[in-house]
Amino acid sequence: MATAGKVIKCKAAVAWEAGKPLSIEEVEVAPPQAMEVRVKILYTALCHTDVYFWEAKGQTPVFPRILGHEAGGIVESVGEGVTELVPGDHVLPVFTGECKECAHCKSEESNLCDLLRINVDRGVMIGDGQSRFTINGKPIFHFVGTSTFSEYTVIHVGCLAKINPEAPLDKVCVLSCGISTGLGATLNVAKPKKGSTVAIFGLGAVGLAAMEGAKMAGASRIIGVDLNPAKYEQAKKFGCTDFVNPKDHTKPVQEVLVEMTNGGVDSAVECTGNINAMISAFECVHDGWGVAVLVGVPHKEAVFKTHPMNFLNERTLKGTFFGNYKPRTDLPEVVEMYMRKELELEKFITHSVPFSQINTAFDLMLKGEGLRCVMRMDE
Repeated sequence: MATAGKVIKCKAAVAWEAGKPLSIEEVEVAPPQAMEVRVKILYTALCHTDVYFWEAKGQTPVFPRILGHEAGGIVESVGEGVTELVPGDHVLPVFTGECKECAHCKSEESNLCDLLRINVDRGVMIGDGQSRFTINGKPIFHFVGTSTFSEYTVIHVGCLAKINPEAPLDKVCVLSCGISTGLGATLNVAKPKKGSTVAIFGLGAVGLAAMEGAKMAGASRIIGVDLNPAKYEQAKKFGCTDFVNPKDHTKPVQEVLVEMTNGGVDSAVECTGNINAMISAFECVHDGWGVAVLVGVPHKEAVFKTHPMNFLNERTLKGTFFGNYKPRTDLPEVVEMYMRKELELEKFITHSVPFSQINTAFDLMLKGEGLRCVMRMDE
């Protein structure tokens, strides 16, 4: 492309300080360096993680910063050493990567790349410790290696999944974070059998994606657990057969679930990050074969407490990161699941706004309205 090797000036939504509305600015985006790719973002969605680091209440504040990590785009140019992507390829940026060289990448079990594992505090590129974004020569920091709230961004090649160019980017963009996380937690980690009973704790986008996975696996009973009774109606579209609100009961919710299911559920997936929900998810699975999977990220002081007999009675507790998907190896196949109509994505996308209205997307999420809001970069 004519822009290769040159600085590109484009629009980006900059977070200047914690909790203040983002402002659309003209930024300069430098060309990609070795093992980097410059991507034209066409669609980007808002995920709760963006809001979390924008609020910066419990983390190291890194500002000014370009947030955004759930997106779809097209390769504009590639840096030295990049062989597997060429300009024009369709890609999903991912907040974690796959270098294909480290012990984790070579293991069939793991997707926790040593080189490109998520780092929420780093605001620069891994190669030279510099930012590729500037405004009037002053650096603007990156976010989780993606920074998709910009018309162009620079990303390490290991954090880009090359996907089917026929796949609509305005739909499959939501697979680059939350939906894959929930879906994979069920399909790759809990692995419920056909006809089994599954409990899902937390019915936001990730929890509903976990629920969709249970439905796809053929679970016959899917119990949604949430403190908001309004979530039940929406959850029915994702296969929810029963709904439990812990606030409606005097006894712990795990006891309620054990009674409802004649000894416990076959698998449980926890998508809230609340430590009590994590303990409940483990203690509600059936002895002898039950599996609980933790997806939500807990408070840094949280401690998981349960009686060791719960393990000795043959219950299994597992954790997962990004649904155990390796970004470059596995995500293209998740896109194909959508293309084969095995996976429905439209029902996750409840809102769509032009990029210029990005603060509306933040407002919707802060009010807890909808699941995913996709922003159109060209408007």
